[in-house]
Amino acid sequence: MRVNQWLKIDQFCQLCGSHTDSRHGLCSDCQAELPWLQGHCLQCALPLPSSGQYCAACLRSPPPFSQVQAAWRYAFPVDSLITRFKHQAQWNYGRLLAEQLAEHLQHAFNEGLPRPQWLLPVPLSRQRQRQRGFNQAQMLAQWLGQHLHIAVNSQCLQRIRDTPAQQGLDAHTRRRNLRQAFRVQQSSLLAGRPVALVDDVLTTGATATCLARLLLQAGASRVDVYCLARTPRPQD
Repeated sequence: MRVNQWLKIDQFCQLCGSHTDSRHGLCSDCQAELPWLQGHCLQCALPLPSSGQYCAACLRSPPPFSQVQAAWRYAFPVDSLITRFKHQAQWNYGRLLAEQLAEHLQHAFNEGLPRPQWLLPVPLSRQRQRQRGFNQAQMLAQWLGQHLHIAVNSQCLQRIRDTPAQQGLDAHTRRRNLRQAFRVQQSSLLAGRPVALVDDVLTTGATATCLARLLLQAGASRVDVYCLARTPRPQD
Protein backbone atom coordinates (compact mmCIF):
# COMPACT_ATOMS: atom_id res chain seq x y z
CA MET A 1 0.00 0.00 0.00
CA ARG A 2 2.78 2.38 0.96
CA VAL A 3 4.62 1.70 -2.32
CA ASN A 4 1.45 2.43 -4.27
CA GLN A 5 1.07 5.71 -2.41
CA TRP A 6 4.62 6.70 -3.31
CA LEU A 7 4.00 5.87 -6.95
CA LYS A 8 0.80 7.89 -7.10
CA ILE A 9 1.47 11.33 -8.58
CA ASP A 10 -0.98 14.12 -7.84
CA GLN A 11 -1.95 16.17 -10.88
CA PHE A 12 -3.05 19.78 -10.78
CA CYS A 13 -4.85 21.90 -13.33
CA GLN A 14 -2.39 24.13 -15.21
CA LEU A 15 -4.90 26.99 -15.23
CA CYS A 16 -6.56 27.10 -11.82
CA GLY A 17 -4.25 24.86 -9.80
CA SER A 18 -7.00 22.60 -8.49
CA HIS A 19 -6.53 18.84 -8.20
CA THR A 20 -7.55 16.90 -11.29
CA ASP A 21 -7.56 13.31 -12.43
CA SER A 22 -7.73 14.37 -16.08
CA ARG A 23 -4.92 13.31 -18.39
CA HIS A 24 -5.29 16.64 -20.23
CA GLY A 25 -3.58 18.71 -17.53
CA LEU A 26 -6.76 20.74 -17.05
CA CYS A 27 -9.67 20.26 -14.70
CA SER A 28 -13.04 19.62 -16.31
CA ASP A 29 -14.33 23.12 -15.48
CA CYS A 30 -11.36 24.90 -17.07
CA GLN A 31 -11.43 22.65 -20.11
CA ALA A 32 -15.14 23.32 -20.64
CA GLU A 33 -14.55 27.09 -20.44
CA LEU A 34 -11.87 27.16 -23.15
CA PRO A 35 -13.00 29.12 -26.25
CA TRP A 36 -13.64 26.04 -28.39
CA LEU A 37 -14.16 26.85 -32.06
CA GLN A 38 -17.85 26.26 -32.78
CA GLY A 39 -19.38 27.78 -35.92
CA HIS A 40 -16.68 28.52 -38.49
CA CYS A 41 -15.91 28.74 -42.20
CA LEU A 42 -15.54 25.29 -43.74
CA GLN A 43 -12.29 26.31 -45.45
CA CYS A 44 -10.41 28.97 -43.48
CA ALA A 45 -12.03 28.26 -40.05
CA LEU A 46 -12.96 31.92 -39.51
CA PRO A 47 -15.40 32.00 -36.56
CA LEU A 48 -18.97 32.45 -37.85
CA PRO A 49 -22.39 32.56 -36.16
CA SER A 50 -23.24 29.07 -37.45
CA SER A 51 -21.58 25.97 -38.88
CA GLY A 52 -21.67 24.43 -42.34
CA GLN A 53 -20.95 27.49 -44.45
CA TYR A 54 -18.12 29.40 -46.11
CA CYS A 55 -17.11 32.93 -45.24
CA ALA A 56 -17.48 35.69 -47.83
CA ALA A 57 -13.73 35.89 -48.43
CA CYS A 58 -13.40 32.18 -49.26
CA LEU A 59 -16.44 32.34 -51.57
CA ARG A 60 -15.04 35.39 -53.35
CA SER A 61 -11.45 34.17 -53.64
CA PRO A 62 -10.85 30.59 -52.40
CA PRO A 63 -7.42 30.20 -50.77
CA PRO A 64 -5.00 27.55 -52.09
CA PHE A 65 -5.12 25.47 -48.90
CA SER A 66 -7.93 22.93 -48.63
CA GLN A 67 -8.95 23.31 -45.01
CA VAL A 68 -7.86 24.88 -41.74
CA GLN A 69 -8.15 22.77 -38.61
CA ALA A 70 -8.10 24.78 -35.38
CA ALA A 71 -9.30 23.80 -31.93
CA TRP A 72 -10.05 27.24 -30.49
CA ARG A 73 -10.91 30.84 -31.16
CA TYR A 74 -7.98 33.10 -30.30
CA ALA A 75 -9.45 34.36 -27.04
CA PHE A 76 -8.80 34.17 -23.31
CA PRO A 77 -7.31 32.03 -21.83
CA VAL A 78 -5.92 30.28 -24.94
CA ASP A 79 -4.37 33.55 -26.19
CA SER A 80 -2.57 33.91 -22.86
CA LEU A 81 -1.30 30.32 -22.94
CA ILE A 82 0.01 30.74 -26.49
CA THR A 83 1.77 33.97 -25.51
CA ARG A 84 3.45 32.28 -22.55
CA PHE A 85 4.55 29.42 -24.76
CA LYS A 86 5.69 31.56 -27.69
CA HIS A 87 7.23 34.60 -26.02
CA GLN A 88 8.13 33.36 -22.54
CA ALA A 89 9.36 29.85 -23.44
CA GLN A 90 6.85 28.19 -21.09
CA TRP A 91 6.80 25.04 -23.18
CA ASN A 92 4.45 23.13 -20.90
CA TYR A 93 1.57 25.30 -22.14
CA GLY A 94 2.48 24.65 -25.76
CA ARG A 95 2.56 20.92 -25.17
CA LEU A 96 -0.74 21.03 -23.29
CA LEU A 97 -2.45 22.76 -26.23
CA ALA A 98 -0.73 20.56 -28.82
CA GLU A 99 -1.96 17.38 -27.15
CA GLN A 100 -5.55 18.62 -27.24
CA LEU A 101 -5.18 19.75 -30.86
CA ALA A 102 -3.94 16.23 -31.65
CA GLU A 103 -7.16 14.79 -30.22
CA HIS A 104 -9.17 17.27 -32.29
CA LEU A 105 -7.29 16.20 -35.43
CA GLN A 106 -7.69 12.49 -34.70
CA HIS A 107 -11.44 13.02 -34.49
CA ALA A 108 -11.31 14.88 -37.82
CA PHE A 109 -9.37 11.98 -39.40
CA ASN A 110 -12.01 9.58 -38.10
CA GLU A 111 -14.65 11.78 -39.75
CA GLY A 112 -12.89 11.63 -43.13
CA LEU A 113 -10.21 14.34 -43.15
CA PRO A 114 -7.29 13.00 -45.26
CA ARG A 115 -4.16 12.25 -43.23
CA PRO A 116 -1.13 14.13 -44.50
CA GLN A 117 2.12 12.47 -45.50
CA TRP A 118 4.14 15.21 -43.80
CA LEU A 119 3.70 17.84 -41.12
CA LEU A 120 5.52 20.99 -42.23
CA PRO A 121 6.15 23.65 -39.55
CA VAL A 122 6.01 27.25 -40.73
CA PRO A 123 9.66 28.36 -40.69
CA LEU A 124 11.17 31.32 -38.87
CA SER A 125 14.04 33.33 -40.23
CA ARG A 126 17.42 32.43 -38.78
CA GLN A 127 17.68 35.79 -37.05
CA ARG A 128 14.27 35.51 -35.38
CA GLN A 129 14.88 31.92 -34.33
CA ARG A 130 18.21 32.92 -32.77
CA GLN A 131 16.49 35.73 -30.87
CA ARG A 132 13.65 33.51 -29.64
CA GLY A 133 15.75 30.38 -29.18
CA PHE A 134 13.20 28.05 -30.77
CA ASN A 135 10.54 27.82 -33.46
CA GLN A 136 7.16 27.35 -31.79
CA ALA A 137 5.64 25.89 -34.98
CA GLN A 138 8.36 23.24 -35.14
CA MET A 139 7.77 22.27 -31.52
CA LEU A 140 4.03 22.01 -32.13
CA ALA A 141 4.65 19.86 -35.22
CA GLN A 142 6.89 17.49 -33.24
CA TRP A 143 4.29 17.05 -30.49
CA LEU A 144 1.51 16.54 -33.04
CA GLY A 145 3.65 14.08 -34.98
CA GLN A 146 4.33 12.02 -31.87
CA HIS A 147 0.65 11.75 -30.97
CA LEU A 148 -0.67 11.22 -34.49
CA HIS A 149 2.23 9.11 -35.83
CA ILE A 150 2.83 11.45 -38.77
CA ALA A 151 6.33 12.30 -39.96
CA VAL A 152 7.60 15.86 -39.51
CA ASN A 153 9.77 17.50 -42.17
CA SER A 154 11.40 20.67 -40.87
CA GLN A 155 13.68 21.12 -43.89
CA CYS A 156 11.10 21.27 -46.69
CA LEU A 157 10.20 24.93 -46.14
CA GLN A 158 12.81 27.62 -45.64
CA ARG A 159 12.45 31.29 -44.89
CA ILE A 160 15.03 33.01 -47.08
CA ARG A 161 14.17 36.63 -46.33
CA ASP A 162 13.69 38.16 -42.93
CA THR A 163 10.54 40.28 -42.79
CA PRO A 164 8.99 42.49 -40.12
CA ALA A 165 6.75 40.69 -37.63
CA GLN A 166 3.30 40.00 -39.03
CA GLN A 167 1.54 40.79 -35.77
CA GLY A 168 -0.47 44.00 -36.01
CA LEU A 169 -0.33 44.26 -39.82
CA ASP A 170 -3.42 44.27 -42.03
CA ALA A 171 -4.00 41.57 -44.65
CA HIS A 172 -2.67 43.58 -47.61
CA THR A 173 0.53 44.53 -45.77
CA ARG A 174 1.03 40.94 -44.63
CA ARG A 175 0.78 39.67 -48.20
CA ARG A 176 3.24 42.27 -49.46
CA ASN A 177 5.49 41.51 -46.49
CA LEU A 178 5.79 37.86 -47.55
CA ARG A 179 6.76 38.28 -51.20
CA GLN A 180 9.70 36.00 -51.98
CA ALA A 181 10.17 35.26 -48.27
CA PHE A 182 10.00 31.45 -48.57
CA ARG A 183 11.22 28.64 -50.76
CA VAL A 184 10.54 24.92 -51.00
CA GLN A 185 13.34 22.40 -50.60
CA GLN A 186 13.15 18.66 -51.34
CA SER A 187 10.24 19.12 -53.74
CA SER A 188 10.61 15.50 -54.91
CA LEU A 189 9.26 14.39 -51.51
CA LEU A 190 6.05 16.33 -52.14
CA ALA A 191 5.09 14.90 -55.52
CA GLY A 192 1.48 13.75 -55.36
CA ARG A 193 1.38 13.75 -51.54
CA PRO A 194 -0.94 15.56 -49.12
CA VAL A 195 0.81 17.72 -46.52
CA ALA A 196 -0.21 19.92 -43.60
CA LEU A 197 1.27 23.23 -42.47
CA VAL A 198 1.60 23.66 -38.70
CA ASP A 199 1.52 27.03 -36.92
CA ASP A 200 0.30 28.43 -33.63
CA VAL A 201 -2.31 30.98 -34.76
CA LEU A 202 -4.02 31.79 -38.06
CA THR A 203 -4.94 35.47 -38.37
CA THR A 204 -5.35 36.78 -41.93
CA GLY A 205 -4.08 33.56 -43.53
CA ALA A 206 -1.43 35.43 -45.53
CA THR A 207 1.43 33.14 -44.50
CA ALA A 208 -0.62 29.97 -45.00
CA THR A 209 -1.77 31.19 -48.42
CA CYS A 210 1.77 31.99 -49.54
CA LEU A 211 3.17 28.65 -48.37
CA ALA A 212 0.25 26.57 -49.66
CA ARG A 213 0.65 28.09 -53.11
CA LEU A 214 4.37 27.26 -53.14
CA LEU A 215 3.73 23.69 -51.98
CA LEU A 216 1.09 23.05 -54.62
CA GLN A 217 3.41 24.45 -57.29
CA ALA A 218 6.09 22.05 -56.00
CA GLY A 219 3.76 19.07 -56.54
CA ALA A 220 1.83 18.55 -53.29
CA SER A 221 -1.61 17.08 -53.96
CA ARG A 222 -3.29 18.85 -51.04
CA VAL A 223 -2.31 21.36 -48.35
CA ASP A 224 -4.17 21.67 -45.05
CA VAL A 225 -3.36 23.98 -42.16
CA TYR A 226 -3.25 22.86 -38.53
CA CYS A 227 -3.12 25.54 -35.85
CA LEU A 228 -4.03 25.96 -32.22
CA ALA A 229 -6.32 28.94 -32.66
CA ARG A 230 -8.10 31.05 -35.27
CA THR A 231 -8.60 34.76 -34.76
CA PRO A 232 -12.07 36.25 -35.28
CA ARG A 233 -12.67 39.25 -37.50
CA PRO A 234 -11.69 42.53 -35.77
CA GLN A 235 -15.33 43.70 -35.64
CA ASP A 236 -16.27 40.47 -33.84
